[in-house]
Amino acid sequence: MTDDEWQEAVTHKAAQAIAAWLEAKGRLERPIHSLTMPDLEAMASAAICRFVVMGSERIKTRPQDEDLTRFLLA
Repeated sequence: MTDDEWQEAVTHKAAQAIAAWLEAKGRLERPIHSLTMPDLEAMASAAICRFVVMGSERIKTRPQDEDLTRFLLA
């Protein structure tokens, strides 16, 4: 998987994590402007968690990716 393909996959999985959070809260039909700051923070947290998991898996398969390793450990 190229870096661009990986970035696309991470973006897609992060979007899925946000959608799953919204579905669990029953808020898919609400306009975005009605979301509260805690709602937005929870969606961001879900997306960040997914990124960290995927990044960790990528480091395991590509330990030479030093930039990603440094980024996740910072």
